[in-house]
Amino acid sequence: MTLPGFTAKSALRNRRRSLLTILSIAFSLLLLTLMMAVWRGFYLTKGTPAGARRLMVRNRTSLTFPLPAYYRQKIAAVPGVEAVAPGLWFGGIYKNHKPQNMFAQIGTDPNTFFRVYPDYRIPPAQLAAWRRDRAGCVVDVHLMAQHHWHLGQHLFIRGTIFPVTLELTIDGVFHPPPGFEAIYFNQKYLQKAVPPLTSIAGMFYVLTGSSKDVSRVGRTIDAMFQNSPAPTRSETERAFFLGFVNMLGNIKAFILAISLAVVFAILLVSANTMAMSIRERIREVAVLKTLGFTQRGVVVLFVGEAVAIALLGGIVGAGGAAGLIAMGSQSPQGALLKAFTVTPGIVAAALAVAVLVGLVSAALPAWRAAQRSIVEGLRHAG
Repeated sequence: MTLPGFTAKSALRNRRRSLLTILSIAFSLLLLTLMMAVWRGFYLTKGTPAGARRLMVRNRTSLTFPLPAYYRQKIAAVPGVEAVAPGLWFGGIYKNHKPQNMFAQIGTDPNTFFRVYPDYRIPPAQLAAWRRDRAGCVVDVHLMAQHHWHLGQHLFIRGTIFPVTLELTIDGVFHPPPGFEAIYFNQKYLQKAVPPLTSIAGMFYVLTGSSKDVSRVGRTIDAMFQNSPAPTRSETERAFFLGFVNMLGNIKAFILAISLAVVFAILLVSANTMAMSIRERIREVAVLKTLGFTQRGVVVLFVGEAVAIALLGGIVGAGGAAGLIAMGSQSPQGALLKAFTVTPGIVAAALAVAVLVGLVSAALPAWRAAQRSIVEGLRHAG
């Protein structure tokens, strides 16, 4: 029998204990993999090249305070700005309050919106139809599939912020990057029903000439309106959405705390298992040394067993995390999960943690067992 084969056979000698250890490590690494995927989705994903060129301009006080509509012309005149589109949150109810029926409805200008969002792909014929139809809207492809809508269908959305019910016709379907599901309608339709809205906008979406222009353009816009009754705050698209995440609290600290707790728990489970296993096999160590195994060989054997068990648990855990995210993103409440993916790099990191845990948990008890003399080991009655 080869040494790898002997190691594998020894690792599964007590199958119940080995299985429970593998499951414990798998569950812990499933949590760790999920935390790494969330961290990557929130803080490491760069987004699309067009997204790096966009600014979100809102009222500095709060998103709930509007901006004057005439700001749009002033922003468009700033050097480096290619296109500006308004955005007005409608906040209506489609059918009922069930989570699957909750999505964003935003009024905007059909003539400029897709200039600001060139990464939102839509067939030209559908875009032209939307521009001609004041009561039309364009819908995220994921919402279309989720609700089984079709082109030409009428949507009735009852307003909660504004006293009006929108009757919108689906004129087009667009394909956005994952993570945000919405429908966009012509703001003039809402303004006709609520005339005071013609003079305000919720915010402005701004596309700059390049990502290098973003900071300069943002500072210029904010300086322009600094002393006005409605000062602005210009943020990158990524910073804008992270602002919503930060409303939940210190997500970074939460993820780090969970990750450290998970690694500590894995280490305790694995160390306890290996200490018990090696303590029960002191006589076996003596026999192995009698047969010619060196102290180093004994340490390698036990550490190899621990690494094999931990690695198997890591594979199960990382695979389970990938499956959970994939299944969750297909659910009606899984819009946000579409922004999270378990990449090969995350899997490699999870497996590296598993290997490290196996090494650390078995190294000391294996070294102590290997230090015993043959006679002392054979006399051991544990």
